[in-house]
Amino acid sequence: MKGLRYVLVLSFICFLTAISAQNSQLARQYYSTGEYEKAGEIYQALYKKSKNATYFSYYIKCLIALEDYSRAEKMIQKEIKRKPSPNLYVTYGDLFEMQSKTEEANKQYQKAIAAVPNKSHLISQLANAFLRSTKYDLAIQTYEKGAELLKDENVFAYNLADLYRRKGDIHNMINSYLLSIEKTPARLNSVQNILGRDLDEDGFALLKEQLLAKIQQNPKLIEFPELLQWMYTQQKEYKKALRQATALDLRLDEDGSRVYNLASIAANAGEYDVAISGLQYILDNKPNSTLALRAKEAIMTNKRKKITQNYDYTLEDLRSLETEYEDFLADKGKNANTALIMANLAELEAIYLNDLDKSISILNELIQIIGVNKYVLNNAKLDLGDYYLMQGEIWESTLLYSQVDKDLKEAFLGEMARFKNAKLSYYNGDFEWAQSQFDILKASTSKMISNDAIDLSVFITDNLGLDSIATPMEMYARAELLRFQNRFEESFNTLDSISTNYPDHGLTDDILYAKAQSYAKLKNYDLAVTNYERIISDFAEEIRADNAIYELALLHEYQLGDIERAKELYEKLYLEYSNSTFAIEARKKFRKLRGDEI
Repeated sequence: MKGLRYVLVLSFICFLTAISAQNSQLARQYYSTGEYEKAGEIYQALYKKSKNATYFSYYIKCLIALEDYSRAEKMIQKEIKRKPSPNLYVTYGDLFEMQSKTEEANKQYQKAIAAVPNKSHLISQLANAFLRSTKYDLAIQTYEKGAELLKDENVFAYNLADLYRRKGDIHNMINSYLLSIEKTPARLNSVQNILGRDLDEDGFALLKEQLLAKIQQNPKLIEFPELLQWMYTQQKEYKKALRQATALDLRLDEDGSRVYNLASIAANAGEYDVAISGLQYILDNKPNSTLALRAKEAIMTNKRKKITQNYDYTLEDLRSLETEYEDFLADKGKNANTALIMANLAELEAIYLNDLDKSISILNELIQIIGVNKYVLNNAKLDLGDYYLMQGEIWESTLLYSQVDKDLKEAFLGEMARFKNAKLSYYNGDFEWAQSQFDILKASTSKMISNDAIDLSVFITDNLGLDSIATPMEMYARAELLRFQNRFEESFNTLDSISTNYPDHGLTDDILYAKAQSYAKLKNYDLAVTNYERIISDFAEEIRADNAIYELALLHEYQLGDIERAKELYEKLYLEYSNSTFAIEARKKFRKLRGDEI
């Protein structure tokens, strides 16, 4: 009998709960559709039964929406007498604020803060109530009062930092975030993300000032030097960042990975000296680290980039680097682990020292090594195909390109192999098949391949149908191949023959462009500028115009050091040729040269 009574009571309770839930859902529906009178009646009834604070809050909201301020005030006063709480004072203050009674509202808000107990979750609850109505100063007061009650000045530092951020008080924001790291070092990454998003140049200056003071006050806390390293990196002050990274590596007895990662960031930013310095630190201080081999490889890669970028190097520089590569391979051997170094040496020999035979020999040796990473292997095959093409071994080139296409069909290198094979057909005068492949490659996921494919497809379309014979195009393609093979004199002669024999053909701007690129590679910058300038002045509507402007701007920026002229050209490109594939990059470069923060 007792069991039956228990089941009946439980069933009745479940029934009442279900009814209450249905009523609550109906009230929410009325409230969301603006039927405040109906919603208020239900919330009032629900509150009388349950004394639930949420139902009371919505009941008051309904009364305020109906502008029944008098009844709302009576209900709030009654509830405060029954069970006073900080949130009720906030509700009372909001009621006064709705009636523009600012002084009365502030009195209630201060009562709320004064009444907050020394329990962190209730302190946060009250602060969030103020935050929801953007009363940041009151939320700050709440957290400050809470910190006093809990006898911990940093307990709400992270919350206070967020409030100061919302107010735009950068000085106090930074101070509070630093205090929050002091309290909870694990917050470092989240603080970095926030500061990286919100700080401008002046903000970073404030951060540096406060951070250096904190490091003095609390020298044992590792997170502050780490934040300083991050700050210097954000500011692109890589040399100072490296100083912090190496100090932390030594202090924590790490394996050098911190320094290696920073060196990689510096290298990607073109700060090769800083990168090399960091990598050399690893070799000098962590010779047994697993990073030592990678560091040595990266040093040589960065040295190569440093001396070969923008064609500003001497033969002595190249020979010195060649010796360093060869010494490394003599020491470590030619194997799967050193395959990338072999490929880099082959590029140095072929592109910069003009020793194709040696380059081809190195790469043929590389592709016979067992266990080479497939991307390193296939990249080497693409390079080997290029070098064979430079020697006129077209069959060997297409065979290697096809192997890469088959092995990595869906990858970037596979698409690059297809592009190179299509270009081979272009060089051979098979324009129809080449264009069909370029049209497919327009959809490449690689922007570089896509842009080049579009460029060549449009070029073929614009020029192939201009004459009853394809001879001028065939001659131009042959001149392009000769240029690729570094046979510049033969290329110039072929281009001049087109101009002589077909003076009215539409290839004139293309001929000027091909010559300009060749002269730039030969470091004859005066003639390169002359040809680019003629395209810009005489063929402004032709497809090579935007290319010429961009290449000329790069020439002035890097080789000639005329920054003002480079700025003029970049600006002209993105303003007058907004549909150009170079327009976005030109805008970025213009802004960077102008000194904008990008």
